[in-house]
Amino acid sequence: MGKGVVLKSTGSRYRVLFGEGIILECSIKGKLRIKELRTTNPIAVGDNVLFEIDKKNNTGIITEVLDRRNYILRKASNLSKHSQIIAANVDQVFLMITIILPETAVEFIDRFLITAEAYRVPAKIIINKTDLYGEDDLAKMEYLESMYSKIGYECIRLSLHDMTNLETLKLLMKDKISLISGNSGVGKTTLLNSFNPALNLKTAEISYYHKQGKHITTFPEMHQMPFGGFVIDTPGIRGFGVVDMERNEIYHFFREIFRVSKECRFNNCLHLDEPGCAVRSAVEKGGIDFLRYRSYLNIMEGDNRKYR
Repeated sequence: MGKGVVLKSTGSRYRVLFGEGIILECSIKGKLRIKELRTTNPIAVGDNVLFEIDKKNNTGIITEVLDRRNYILRKASNLSKHSQIIAANVDQVFLMITIILPETAVEFIDRFLITAEAYRVPAKIIINKTDLYGEDDLAKMEYLESMYSKIGYECIRLSLHDMTNLETLKLLMKDKISLISGNSGVGKTTLLNSFNPALNLKTAEISYYHKQGKHITTFPEMHQMPFGGFVIDTPGIRGFGVVDMERNEIYHFFREIFRVSKECRFNNCLHLDEPGCAVRSAVEKGGIDFLRYRSYLNIMEGDNRKYR
């Protein structure tokens, strides 16, 4: 019986790292099921697993998934009742965004951040492609940077063309398990190749017509970094539907809304149209940014459009 960590999951086959850098191709034992979650993938990248070795074929059979410290979840699709575990047992997540080519929607950023908040995974924001921005783009970048920094999310500006802040990111990720996520085309794979050129991961140009990236990474995969630690690369996400949240608890995961909510007249205030709502008052006075409040309203209204 061996113990290892899942580096890659393709739905039926798994690459498991164990011992001194040994990688074993594994499958699942027929009876193995994860009961507590209705997910499309019973085993995720980052899962710690027990397995038996089939010496004849030099492969493994996963017999048990050990308890998860945390995980990041998203809806498998807008119509599906199932969800997908993007990764498990991570120390931090980095959401990579871009102001143009492609433009990352604020609603998408907020859905990702509240999901990280709900599953207690520290989140940071990487603003990539800063070397391409004109005056208006820079103004928008500074506005978003100010908005998210104010509520406690660290923002790191990045240019892989100029290598700006690449070393800063390495220090933040050193000796940790980090997940990098974001829309297709924002530069996740290029960043990983910059961290470790030996990976030689495939990247694609932005589609000129649609101004968005093409999906190249098909399955999440964990890569060992030469500076210490692991980075999980994820497929480009076009939409991010929130999962497993009760309507009356969604505001808990918007940090600034939760802080102000304690001043509302009613304990069960949903911050929609109730009298004496401190949150709506803070929005009107500029204490809570309207863009964040708009994201909150869209989620409360069950708006699961695919934000890009």
